[in-house]
Amino acid sequence: MEAERISGKGIGFVPTMGALHEGHLDLVRRAAEENDRVVVSIFVNPTQFNNSTDLEKYPRTLDKDLQLLADLPKVIVFHPTKDEVYPEDDKFQPIDLNGLDEVMEGTARPGHFQGVVHVVYNLFQIVQPDKAYFGLKDYQQLAIIKWMVNKLNLRVSIVECETRRESSGLALSSRNLRLNEKQKEDSIIIHTTLKHLQTVYNNLSPSEAKHEAISFFNRGKLELEYLEIVDPVTLKEVVSWKDGAVCCIAAYCGEVRLIDNMIIC
Repeated sequence: MEAERISGKGIGFVPTMGALHEGHLDLVRRAAEENDRVVVSIFVNPTQFNNSTDLEKYPRTLDKDLQLLADLPKVIVFHPTKDEVYPEDDKFQPIDLNGLDEVMEGTARPGHFQGVVHVVYNLFQIVQPDKAYFGLKDYQQLAIIKWMVNKLNLRVSIVECETRRESSGLALSSRNLRLNEKQKEDSIIIHTTLKHLQTVYNNLSPSEAKHEAISFFNRGKLELEYLEIVDPVTLKEVVSWKDGAVCCIAAYCGEVRLIDNMIIC
């Protein structure tokens, strides 16, 4: 797939799984500012789901997505089939992710990130973008995509974009569509825990800060899966504070799994 380059700015790419929200549209708007054309892919990738029920329940709102994108300039929508993304002569070979896929989300969702890098690599080959835009909400995914691009020497620049939040602080996510209003209110504990950690970390060691954050989180009603304070590049647990240390959280609100993160220092 080749999108037209006009002024030399090139092609921006925003890969999505649909169920678009303002967070996605922020990526598209920024890509439109920085590129001649913006390709937005909508493809629910089966290889990154290790839970078939989660795959089945993932919201699919194509008509609404197309309507949202129709109002934005420079956009080309790419809605491929599985066979287009994963052809019979698929050239992708699994790569060593340097342990980035073995912590946090990787522990909870084995094989997930190999599915992510596979689909992103194949989409890059089809679209041939100059820049690709990813949100910081999926921090571990972003770190892994950066690693893949560097390891394979791909000619695409990865642009990271701030997390869009509701007024309550809850990070926008396609999964929020599965939350009722009470659950959305309960889920605010994720953001308030991260903000609390930012205010107290300076007087604590990372291990003490982690314990304090977990205690604070447990005052709420969600079920914590993990809370980790990690190095921004290696994703290894920090033992002393360093610039860019990030706290990552995954938790369940009922059956809905939510993730978020925040740079602490």
